[in-house]
Amino acid sequence: MDPEQNEKDSILDLETEPESPLTLAIDLQQLNGHERTLQEREERRFPPPSDFLGDLGEQRNRPMPLEHRIPTMTEDVARNALVSFVNSKCCYGNKAAGELVIQDLRQLTLYRYRLETFNESRLSEWTFEPLTSNLVDGPQNGTSPRPWDIKVQTPPLFQDDTRKFRIPHSSLVKACHKCHGHGRYKCSGCQGAGWMRCVSCSGTRQRRKQQRRCQMCSGTGRKRCSTCSGRGNKTCMTCQGERKLLHFKQLIITWKNNVFEFVSEHQLDFPGELLSKVNGENVFRDENVLVYPIIDFPKPEISLASERAIAEHNAAFTASSRILQQNKRSLQARSGGKIQQSRQDKYSSPLKALSRQTIELIPITEVHYQYAGKTYLYFIYGLENKVYTLDYPERYCCGCTII
Repeated sequence: MDPEQNEKDSILDLETEPESPLTLAIDLQQLNGHERTLQEREERRFPPPSDFLGDLGEQRNRPMPLEHRIPTMTEDVARNALVSFVNSKCCYGNKAAGELVIQDLRQLTLYRYRLETFNESRLSEWTFEPLTSNLVDGPQNGTSPRPWDIKVQTPPLFQDDTRKFRIPHSSLVKACHKCHGHGRYKCSGCQGAGWMRCVSCSGTRQRRKQQRRCQMCSGTGRKRCSTCSGRGNKTCMTCQGERKLLHFKQLIITWKNNVFEFVSEHQLDFPGELLSKVNGENVFRDENVLVYPIIDFPKPEISLASERAIAEHNAAFTASSRILQQNKRSLQARSGGKIQQSRQDKYSSPLKALSRQTIELIPITEVHYQYAGKTYLYFIYGLENKVYTLDYPERYCCGCTII
């Protein structure tokens, strides 16, 4: 018997087997802080140790106003803002913007409260990759550290990021579950034969009507399998032909900036979502490990929003994630007055999450104007002097999509 054919017959047809370690029953040595087996693939989210949690007392902040000044809106500024807006739209004519007569400027102010909680969460899962090196960092090298004991470089504050890390001493080598350690498996197209019946002559070697030798297969009645190029087998994509897999515990760290936003109540015919896209004048700022509800703000709804936002964030994030940075005074108290600044800036350590609450004053101006005997209205909002209008008089349909 052909030795090559024997080798082909020994390759299992595993085309339909799932590429997952779930089917494996692997007994592992206990890894500190992690699961013992791969029998069930488990994504396990780890809460921080209890000493990471902060004191959620009833302390409250009295707002300390910052110096601020909103420029007074003038007719020239209002007109220039509209001209810039019109010139940015392909379906708007600029004649009306240049000739309109401004009748009234009503300058209003809204307050935007925003709470940001920058937190870190960690989960672990088993994963694998082809074994390409003889260096395996397994349990024989020591006990795996707990998820929150692993120090990593942190991203810039208040910026979302996700990174994956291999947990030390968690690696194990096993035969590939897809190909059973062969490095390849039988081709499903030709069932390992390396050839397939000619579709032109159906394997008869000649055309039935013409009684001539089939030109498509040169009279052989079969053609080389295009799926495996005649080899009869395919390289296992799971182990990339290496026959073995390196299983290891992977730590997934997610840094997320969670934002709560509230704009003070108003009766303007103006889409509130536009206010999230502009800047305002900062009148209050509080950044710390934990921030506390604001009291005695001139707009009571801002104080209520602060209390609700902080309660929601504390309930959602304190028990399931950790804070990344403390203020300098807290660090000095914990470290006995000494701070290793370079290390603190570079690595996340078992500290608390950082929160930031701000109050911004957002200017809005109602511009009432007249053009061609009719009265119209547009709004100028934000420090950028953005414009919103629904009834601009010189507007055409050119087939474009207006955003």
